[in-house]
Amino acid sequence: MMNEHWKKSTYSNGNGGQCVEARATAQGAAVRDTQHRGLAELHLPCGEWNALLGALRTR
Repeated sequence: MMNEHWKKSTYSNGNGGQCVEARATAQGAAVRDTQHRGLAELHLPCGEWNALLGALRTR
């Protein structure tokens, strides 16, 4: 399912503007830097997105 709404990471609060946003795409997910939204987005297929989330949850 595609989602046009970006969500800011809850871990971004209070980090002096070092924020990450993500949104669902038809192929997986897209991630971008909140301070530089127009520069680039990182697109991840479902498998890679799930692997990233799994790795972050173990930290």
